Amino acid sequence: MKRIYKPFSVFAFLFSLQFVSCKSIVDGLNVDPNNPTSAPATLVFTGAQLGNIATQEGMASRLTTIWSGYTTGADRQWRDYFNYNVTAGVYDSDWNLVFQATNANALIAIEKAAELGNRKMIGIAKILRANALATGTELWGDIPFDEAGDIVKFPNPRFQAQAEVYTKLIALVDEAIADLDAGIGTVGAEDVHFGGDATKWKQVAFTLKARLLTDTKQYDAAYTAALSGISAFANSLYAPHGTTTSVNENHYFSFLTNQRLGDIYAVGAYNVSLMNPTSAAYRGNAKTVETARFRFYYLENGVNTPGRIEPNTSSTATASGFFARSASFPMITFQENSLTLAEMALRSGKGFAVALDHLNKYRAFLNTGGYINSTYLTAGTFKYEPYVAADFAAGGLENKDGISADNALLREILQERYVSFYGQHIGWNDERRTRSEAYGIKLTPNNGTQLPGRFIYSQNELNSNPNSPNPVPGTFDALSIYK
Repeated sequence: MKRIYKPFSVFAFLFSLQFVSCKSIVDGLNVDPNNPTSAPATLVFTGAQLGNIATQEGMASRLTTIWSGYTTGADRQWRDYFNYNVTAGVYDSDWNLVFQATNANALIAIEKAAELGNRKMIGIAKILRANALATGTELWGDIPFDEAGDIVKFPNPRFQAQAEVYTKLIALVDEAIADLDAGIGTVGAEDVHFGGDATKWKQVAFTLKARLLTDTKQYDAAYTAALSGISAFANSLYAPHGTTTSVNENHYFSFLTNQRLGDIYAVGAYNVSLMNPTSAAYRGNAKTVETARFRFYYLENGVNTPGRIEPNTSSTATASGFFARSASFPMITFQENSLTLAEMALRSGKGFAVALDHLNKYRAFLNTGGYINSTYLTAGTFKYEPYVAADFAAGGLENKDGISADNALLREILQERYVSFYGQHIGWNDERRTRSEAYGIKLTPNNGTQLPGRFIYSQNELNSNPNSPNPVPGTFDALSIYK
C-alpha cells in the first residue's frame, strides 16, 4: 500500500513541535528498559551469584569432565573437543561468565553494599568473586585481576602472573572472612544459596582458601584452612535448581537432554572403570561397595544415547540421578573439605594415623548415604567400612602391589577425591597437580600422546585486548603452578 504525505502537512507537524517541550519528547529516548544501567545492591548481588553458578556448572565443567575421564565426547563438536581439537572461540562464553557475569557484578555489588555499610553482603560478594576468578586462573593461568571488571577505567586490563593472582585471591578470601566476622549488615532472600547465613559462608570461604592453597602445594596452610572449612554436608555450597525448562533446570540436564542430545556419553570413561562393579579396574573391595554411587552417576543403558552408558539425567521419583532436572550442583562442598583434610594431613607431616582418621570420617559419611540420592540407596548397594592401618601395609586390602603404607594411603585418598569430584572442574585440578607424581589418577590421552594442560584464551579477548599474552599458550602447555 502506497501512502502519500502532503508537503504542507509534514511542515505544519514539524513546526508545531517547537511549541511542545523538547525535553518531554527526547527524555529517555536512549534508555533501553531491558538493559538497565543501574540496579539495587540486592539485585546485582543475586546476579553475581547466578553468574557464578553458570561459571562453575557450564561449558568449563563439561569440557573438563571429558578431559579428566568422567565422561567422553560422543558426537559432533564434542567428539572433536574430546580429541583436544578446540579453538579459541569455544572459550568466549566461559571467559565472559568469569569476568562479566560474576566478577564485574560482584564488584558492583561490593561497591553498592559499601555505600549501605553492609559488610555481610560485601563478604559474600568477595567470596563469589574469588570463586569465579579462582576458576579462571585454574583453567587459563595468567589472567587479569587488579584491572578486571571496570571496562571504563581499564578497557584493556593487564594480565597478571598466576602466582600473583593466587596470592591476591587468598588475600581476597581473608578479607571476606573478616567482613563476615564483623557481623555488620543483613542479607536475606537475595542470597539464593544460604539466605544470608554468615556461618555457612565463612566455612565455604575457608574451604575455598584451602583449595587455593592445595592448588599451589602449600599443604600445611591448606590443612589449617580446611580445619575451619565446611563441617557438615548441609553447609556445602550447591547451585539450587528447579523444573522450569530453560529457566532453572540443572545445567547439565538441560545440555544433555535438550541442547546437545547424544553429544556426551561415558563409554570408556576412566571413572566408569573405577566405579562399575563389573569392571576389572573396579575400586570396590571387602570394605567398599560402589554400586549405588555408580548408578547415581551413570545410566548403564542410556536414554540420550540408547544402549550406551551415559551421565545419569534420570529425573523420576524412584530414580533421581546426579544430573537430574532439579538436582543441585556441587560447587564448594563438605566432600571437598573432608578429603582436603585427609590429603593435606598426610602431605604436611601430620602423620598416617591423622590422615586415615580424616578419610574414615568421610567414609562414615558415605556409609550413611552421603550425597548419593536416596533413590539409589538400597540394601547391599553401598558400603564404606573404616579402613585400618593393616589395609595399607604391603599386601593389605589397599596395597596389593607392596608400596609404602603412606603412598598406598595417598593413592586411596587421591582416588576418592577423584571419584567424589565427579562433574566438577576440580577433578581436573587434582589430575594436573599430581600428574608428575608416582601415585594418583593416571589418565591415557584421548588422542595422541599428550594430556591437555590448560584452556586457551578466549578469541574475543585475544582480538580486543592488546595486553593478552603473546605468544599465546596452547592446550598442551602446562600452567605455571603445575610445572
